[in-house]
Amino acid sequence: MTIRVALQHHTTYRFDRPVKVFPHVVRLRPAPHVRTPIHQYSLKVDADPHFLNWQQDPFGNYLARLVFPEPLESLTLQVDLVAELASVNPFDFFLEESAEHYPFAYEPLLRKDLAPYLECLPAGPLLRDWLNGLDRGEQRVIDLLVALNQRVQQDVAYTVRMEPGVQSCEETLDKALGSCRDSAWLMVQILRHLGLAARFVSGYLVQLAPDVKSLDGPSGPEEDFTDLHAW
Repeated sequence: MTIRVALQHHTTYRFDRPVKVFPHVVRLRPAPHVRTPIHQYSLKVDADPHFLNWQQDPFGNYLARLVFPEPLESLTLQVDLVAELASVNPFDFFLEESAEHYPFAYEPLLRKDLAPYLECLPAGPLLRDWLNGLDRGEQRVIDLLVALNQRVQQDVAYTVRMEPGVQSCEETLDKALGSCRDSAWLMVQILRHLGLAARFVSGYLVQLAPDVKSLDGPSGPEEDFTDLHAW
């Protein structure tokens, strides 16, 4: 069974005087390779005059480049989209035989393509200690990924953080606290230090209130809820 949800993203900037607004690059359109089908999408820009050109970056993401030739007193961006949500099996994928067990080596051409997703930042003392505590012996890759997710979830509590930017791995481990983007970036760096290609993904978290209350556990959110999310 699938559910279609309508989502609206609204951002407005207001200035106390006409100001020169430099070109903007807006990343608010789902990538073409996403698993969730997008049935409708529109981007409305309330700024007169403006010029919009759609581009794609080297990773296939859609970019809306906006140019504003005249000073503006306000700028409004509104995204409307309709997405189809369905329950999926997260383990429904295929692994090459050569990558079923850790450790393994990417074949040279593939490793060249994956180079951006293998780039590591220098590990600080806290991250080094965290990595040193891992079992790096031969094991199923799926088991390793599940264990890493479980340990990050246990070691880093979740918080809503309104400040811009992403915490460093050292800051997240020191505080044992972070937002979704902080835990995601920590996980990316952990995987890369283990030689596994990983990338950071952003999008929308959509949680719908259930039609029927659960009889044997939490029922979930009381109201439909949508927010920006990273993983």
